Amino acid sequence: MKSYKIALIKGDGIGPEIVDEAVKVLDAVAAHCGFGFQYEELLMGGTAYDITGDPLPQETVSGALNSDAVLFGAIGGEKWDNLPREKRPESGLLRFRKELGVYANLRPAVVYDELVNASSLKPEIVSGVDLMVVRELIGGIYFGEPKGRDENKGWNTMVYTRDEIVRIAHHAFKIAMSRNKRVCSIDKANVLDVSQLWRETVEEVAKEYPEVELTHMYVDNAAMQLIRDPKQFDVMLTGNIFGDILSDEASMLCGSIGLLPSASVGDKIGVYEPIHGSAPDIAGQGIANPIATIASASMMLRFALGENEAADKIDAAIKRALKEGYRTQDLAQFDAKEVCSTSEMGSIIANYIEK
Repeated sequence: MKSYKIALIKGDGIGPEIVDEAVKVLDAVAAHCGFGFQYEELLMGGTAYDITGDPLPQETVSGALNSDAVLFGAIGGEKWDNLPREKRPESGLLRFRKELGVYANLRPAVVYDELVNASSLKPEIVSGVDLMVVRELIGGIYFGEPKGRDENKGWNTMVYTRDEIVRIAHHAFKIAMSRNKRVCSIDKANVLDVSQLWRETVEEVAKEYPEVELTHMYVDNAAMQLIRDPKQFDVMLTGNIFGDILSDEASMLCGSIGLLPSASVGDKIGVYEPIHGSAPDIAGQGIANPIATIASASMMLRFALGENEAADKIDAAIKRALKEGYRTQDLAQFDAKEVCSTSEMGSIIANYIEK
């Protein structure tokens, strides 16, 4: 029987709870589709610092690179906020992305029909939203040099090379070819030199995809358009800091940040994770929504392992659970037939796969 090696990084806060539910669903779909998984648990984040003194032990990088894919929960929390920057969980995550070379962050925003009333926007605005944010993940201002601060000034530098822009643009156009063949590139080319290079390079790459319609939009306008008319977007291509902000904005079109998955992919390995944080304030209470992590596991099956049938089964099971009225606490007020714990929601979704 075919078997895949999956690195599990549960992380901090609610991370262990939500990853456990994704594993439950993965095991159910694997049994149904005739393959298996070998899991290896690795450390990253605050928990890793507590145990090893390093938020990213080298064993974690090596273990991840020796796997077929990485399923990741969430890291961080107030407990570690006062550590030196290089010891904080977030620094470990940035190093992890750089070490693995996962340069493309894919964040879908899909509004489930059953939760159209959960959005803070009118149903007619969000109904039918299905877009993908493609964010460059290991360049830009978060990694640019020089950077630093003194008593009176802090500075960071936004840097992109042509090669970095070319590879993320190709990724976006390839995804668009499997969707509605539209790419909107988001930049600030009216005031930033780096964005002028971004726009010129994206236009060059676009010539290799004549079937795809390319448009450009300034980031401030894009932030407004996401709220005004989100259905105008198919694939949104953008840099690191703009993508960080816009993808979180897009997530709220869907009603809860607990619903949305993401994939961070490169040429070597992919990391699949919910877009939300570690939520230490609700950790251990059994009320976290595991759907984003379960949907991330579906993306892992689809993009990393090529198991499209299994991914389709997970997606269908999530939709069925929502259609039947099962909700976690964050969505309890939206047509809930039954409010479920984290574990109960994972079991319901796993059960629908088996049927």
